[in-house]
Amino acid sequence: MGLLQHTIKAIIRRGGKSGYVGEWVEIAVVTQGATLDEVTRNLQEAVALHLEGEDLTALGLASHATLVVTMEVEPAYA
Repeated sequence: MGLLQHTIKAIIRRGGKSGYVGEWVEIAVVTQGATLDEVTRNLQEAVALHLEGEDLTALGLASHATLVVTMEVEPAYA
């Protein structure tokens, strides 16, 4: 087995109509929330539920991987 990942990469972006969408980059885990705080909590919970009972090393993850979140924003022009 290769090196284990110590980070789980996720992206938060504005939702289509309102709120925010959070997505785990490597695996199809997607959630949403009305606020940044809510979508962050929902993303943490969704990742935890997805990994519950899984063999983390089989997924290439270290036992205490950290969730790293990037937020995508559209640039503002003057």
